[in-house]
Amino acid sequence: MVSKYKVGLFGIGLEAYWAQFESLEERLRSYLDIVEKRMRSYSVEVVSLGLIDTAKGADEAGISFKCQDVDLIFLYVTTYALSSTVLPVIRRAKVPVVILNLSPGPSIDYDRFNQLKDRAEMTAEWLAYCSACPVPEIANVFKRGGIPFFQVTGMLHDESTWSEIGEWLEAGKVAHMMNNNTLGLMGHYYGGMLDIYSDLTLHQLTFGGRMEMIEVDELSFLRKKVGNPEIEERIGYFHEIFSVGPECSKEELARAARTSLAMDILVETYELGSLAYYYKGVGNLENEDTMSSIILGSSLLTARNIPVAGEYEVKNAQAMKIMDGFNAGGSFTEYYAMDYTDDVLLMGHDGPGHMGIAQGKIRVRPLQIYHGKVGQGLSVEMSVKNGPVTLLSVMETGNGKLAFLCAECESVEGPILEIGNTNSRYKFPGGARKFMETWNSFGPAHHCAIGINHMASRIKKLGALLGIETIKVG
Repeated sequence: MVSKYKVGLFGIGLEAYWAQFESLEERLRSYLDIVEKRMRSYSVEVVSLGLIDTAKGADEAGISFKCQDVDLIFLYVTTYALSSTVLPVIRRAKVPVVILNLSPGPSIDYDRFNQLKDRAEMTAEWLAYCSACPVPEIANVFKRGGIPFFQVTGMLHDESTWSEIGEWLEAGKVAHMMNNNTLGLMGHYYGGMLDIYSDLTLHQLTFGGRMEMIEVDELSFLRKKVGNPEIEERIGYFHEIFSVGPECSKEELARAARTSLAMDILVETYELGSLAYYYKGVGNLENEDTMSSIILGSSLLTARNIPVAGEYEVKNAQAMKIMDGFNAGGSFTEYYAMDYTDDVLLMGHDGPGHMGIAQGKIRVRPLQIYHGKVGQGLSVEMSVKNGPVTLLSVMETGNGKLAFLCAECESVEGPILEIGNTNSRYKFPGGARKFMETWNSFGPAHHCAIGINHMASRIKKLGALLGIETIKVG
């Protein structure tokens, strides 16, 4: 059973203050309630343990977070508190921590403050704004203990602050999703593409999750179990969601429908959340028939949040899953050509496309030949929605680690190659030439994932949670 994404929340204070300053504890707890309510508004399950003000309470909180299996902890610093009320929580829970250094307002009302007659009342007011005070102490302890931590510094009621917190919540959710994902690997690498060969153990060590090695023969076998009524229904569905041209024969649509239905069974059998595939299929007509009719079914799965990457591109299957986890889509792409006249880069790929980020309906076209691959059949043609987009590459570095390479640009209108592939025009802030040279200088594989909206800030936070370097180009 897949665990549910949960975040932990606790505030810190100093027990000695409560008897000295009337209503301070109540006031700080009210701030913590605001944080909890706002976090829950992001449709996240929040495990809140309230205000921790002693080392013993910190021990108990750490045990509770560990038992409740939280993925990420938010530490709300309400006022000065001892680092001994923090360290036991994080040491026991052993999950990433985000320090929330949030002031209740933009500034203390100095005139009102200085007119207060009671020194105790003045101190209480100051302490209510004292969230910044213990952060260096906490950071010092974390650094000395080798505990990674992240910070959000701002105001309790400021929307830009909450936008940043929201990104951390999203990044934690995607990290949780990757840790619970099952990636199917069907077939083998496209021979000779040395850049896409990948260390599968490294992927599991970095992202978590599981991998299932799947035989193409199994998909071919499942195709035999699909009945004609289901095929007719799936063909009808193709016509409903795709723009199917009159040149697409009933025979090819039936082949694609049969494979699509078999893929659905395969996904359900192995509980797949993503899939990378490629199979040459020479000399085995059944498998060639299967793999040459896979594109429409793969596009349907990609639209269902089960991204499918061709050419057995494991790294790009991961990148596509990440982009999809951020609700940005995640479609398979690569460089096609430079357009120096319009200063744009043409990018696309054969195989499945993500209809959730398509500009209009995806078109289905018959191809007499799959370039560089065996067989012929139906393919999809689409452009990515015009507007802001993000490229993401999961790179395998020379020092045996994974890294994120990303870039933000715009999908723009203009002529494309109508060749039965995904195909779009992208304009970059510094120009296409500068982008290409800079991107290539980091040595990513030639595939990447494209998603809508500018997502680099979220990707960087995900990288931080996973211990992955994130490089932004441009």
